[in-house]
This record gives sequence, structure tokens and C-alpha cells, in this order.
Amino acid sequence: MRVLIQRVDSASVKVDGREVSRIGRGLLLFVGLGREDGSTDIEYMARKVSNIRIFPDEDDRLNLSVMDINGQILSVSQFTLYANTRKGNRPSFDLSAEPDRARRLWQEFNELLRRNGIDVREGVFGARMEVELINNGPVTIWLDSRA
Repeated sequence: MRVLIQRVDSASVKVDGREVSRIGRGLLLFVGLGREDGSTDIEYMARKVSNIRIFPDEDDRLNLSVMDINGQILSVSQFTLYANTRKGNRPSFDLSAEPDRARRLWQEFNELLRRNGIDVREGVFGARMEVELINNGPVTIWLDSRA
């Protein structure tokens, strides 16, 4: 499982020109599920994302998590995080999970985040989305459950 985290002041998702999700201060997550990912991966990533300390404390040190600041999460499914570009110039997505399985795992991941008390909003699985964000920092972190 791969998650690209962006610390944001705000983020939103539109589908067909209509806004479907919006958050204020918190994390924008681009979430990719691989063929070999399972419950161990989503549990690890939910724990990691919930507790990663990338928000500044009163001394401007990165000591606070999204839970500590009462922040929100916008979770966007993104199979292209598993793009393989080793051969040629057109990416292959053979390492991505099958759509039905990826949807189920993504929804389970989001539910685990919610169980941690986080307000989680979602993009639309499989849709062509327009994602807008105001990156704060900028702070962008790459997580891979297999790394």
C-alpha cells in the first residue's frame, strides 16, 4: 500500500465540475493499493497516518499529529501510485490491485481512520477527479507499507 500525504490548509475534490468533498486543515491522502496488499497493510497505514507527527507545536517543531490538531483527512484513491515506468515511456499498472478489491481495501482504510476519531472525507473511487489543495509548508510525505 502506498500513501502520498500532503499537509494542507484546505483541499477539495470535484467530479464533473461538482464539489463532492472538502476539508480544512489536515491531510490530503493519495492512496494506492497494490495486488499483494491486505488487512495488515491497511492497519499499518491507518496507524501510521493517524499518528505521523507533521504539524508544528508551539515551538514550531513537527510534533503533532492530525489527531492532536483535530484536523481532517481527505482520502483520494489513486491507482497510478503503482505505475511501473521501467520499460518504455507508457506506465504499466499491473502492480495495482483489481478495482473491486482496491475499493474494498480503500474503504476499510478510511473506516480505520474514522475509528481513530478523525473526520475523513473521500473522493469518488474510480472517477476522474479534480483535486485542489493548499499545501502547507510544503510538507509532502511518501509512505509504502512494504518499505
